[in-house]
Amino acid sequence: MFKKLPGDEAQHLVSTTPDTAVVFSPAVVRTPAIVTIVIFTWRLLAGVLRLLWRHPIASAVALTPGVLTYFCGWRWGLGFVVLVPLGLTAWCLLARPSFLRLVGWRLLAWWRLVWVYRRHWQPVMIISGLGRHLRGRDYLPRIVRVTCTSWADLVTVRMLTGQSVKDWADRTDHLAHGFGAQSCRVSIARSGRLLLVFPRRDPLATPLAAVPVPAEVSVGPVEVGMCEDGKPWLLKVHGTHVLVAGATGAGKGSVIWSTIRGLLPATRAGLAQVWALDPKRMELSYGRDLFGDRYAASPADCADLLESAVQIMQERADRYAGLQRSHTPTLDDPFVLVVVDEVAFLTAYQSDKGLKLRISAA
Repeated sequence: MFKKLPGDEAQHLVSTTPDTAVVFSPAVVRTPAIVTIVIFTWRLLAGVLRLLWRHPIASAVALTPGVLTYFCGWRWGLGFVVLVPLGLTAWCLLARPSFLRLVGWRLLAWWRLVWVYRRHWQPVMIISGLGRHLRGRDYLPRIVRVTCTSWADLVTVRMLTGQSVKDWADRTDHLAHGFGAQSCRVSIARSGRLLLVFPRRDPLATPLAAVPVPAEVSVGPVEVGMCEDGKPWLLKVHGTHVLVAGATGAGKGSVIWSTIRGLLPATRAGLAQVWALDPKRMELSYGRDLFGDRYAASPADCADLLESAVQIMQERADRYAGLQRSHTPTLDDPFVLVVVDEVAFLTAYQSDKGLKLRISAA
């Protein structure tokens, strides 16, 4: 048996067996102060090194004045503070693309990381449900990297163990409003990591001018516009099928005409043909002279034109069988692009059952 002895110090357990009387004292382990200092210093250095590695330019701009002042005197530090901004401003004015590529976007990424994302990360994660507060401790996804482009912030995030992409996709509104963006898009960067895209502006808010007619004879991919990142929007039409869907006024016609416009050099060279089906008579009728006898508007003419295209397809399949799988446009076998505006008028809204069956089969 054991019994406790009263006292102000740590309580002791005393053996009460007849033969022996042994006192057991609990061990109190105290971490030496030097160990605490070493751990704190190591974590501080690791954080500084991580910051220098991820944001070298921003870190250099922030640290260099202090280093020059300490080693070379205040005049060198003041000269750096005054001259470097002037030099960067001149660089930005004279060669803006190279400045933004090498310095500008990196500085902006560092500022957005510190002032926007790290500053609001914990409350946004907890309130949106992407983080957890358990037993007085916050378990949060970690920001891996922030990259800025001309139109958006790209934030790479490491998810918590057990989270899925759907957990984040269901909370895009929380993320957008939490970080002051109009929207948020979620995609997979790699296993366990997500890429969050926060647009800062809409580069496509202003309608673009028509894409110039290309000088090169080609059947694609055809440039039909511009993407959000400023790169050309290339649409593949040769060897595939394309469905353009959108509300009234969304710009479906611009995709059609940009495609036809991009194929004009190949059409002139005889390597491409555009067959137009225009049951609405509202869009493709402007190009009747361009399409010639390959333009159809009435349901019967559309059915005939579609069946003619199927006949050409089957003839080519017979000739290519066992020889080749992909089509190479030639003067004898040009690329035939069948454009329909719009499909529902030939299928869902077609009242003649016989024509509807012919069109659906073709």
